[in-house]
Amino acid sequence: MSVFPRVIPVLLVSDGYLVKPVKFKGDHYVGDPINAVRIFNEKQVDELVICDIDASVKGTGVNYGLIEEIASEAFMPVGYGGGVSSAAEAKRITGIGIEKVVLNTTAVESPHVVTEISDALGASSTVVSVDARKKTLGAGWETFVRRGSKKTGMTPAEAARRAQELGAGEVLVSSIDRESSRSGYDVALVRAVSEAVTVPVIALGGAGGFEDFAPALDAGASAVAAGTMFVLNGKHRAVLISYPTPAQVRSLAGAS
Repeated sequence: MSVFPRVIPVLLVSDGYLVKPVKFKGDHYVGDPINAVRIFNEKQVDELVICDIDASVKGTGVNYGLIEEIASEAFMPVGYGGGVSSAAEAKRITGIGIEKVVLNTTAVESPHVVTEISDALGASSTVVSVDARKKTLGAGWETFVRRGSKKTGMTPAEAARRAQELGAGEVLVSSIDRESSRSGYDVALVRAVSEAVTVPVIALGGAGGFEDFAPALDAGASAVAAGTMFVLNGKHRAVLISYPTPAQVRSLAGAS
């Protein structure tokens, strides 16, 4: 097992295309997700997460065709999220060759499914995504599902603890406010979630450069993830797939 923190690109897809929203709204077209996977292969990424951002909202379900293409191309471990609503679907996904299943809406609306998937696949293959936004009034954050459109009534710490109790082996905490902002992670949010659970926490939302990774790791994250930083470049958001060098990733070993 690598002693270095994981650095994870997160690719968002809609209708089979790679897109990049801002604060969970709008879909900037990026291209073909399979091409992105091939480039990330060449760059020897640690791990990859693919999320179909409309599957739960539109009720389209799991895009097995896309999953099969990704699994056949990817040389790294891959996590998939989007429309997964049962242990049977999760087993089919991992049977195709995907290592982890990421749950968001289902984890809140059908929490028993998290436990069923964890029992079937193991906690290490069961990831719950916690999407958080700062409260309009007062301190702290609220958590949302259905692509940031429905409040859960839980704080991020509460949502993360519940996920762990249900059997999740990892929590992906995403800042809705910071998505695509390149303003750095919400370190306080990362710390609040990391202190609430004992399972690994992945920080997502706001990374603008390599220098943003260490603060998130110092706040308790076990891994750092990013979308915009790895697929878009410059103020005009031109498509450019990038990833830290092996030396940069190794340098993160001192963080945390």
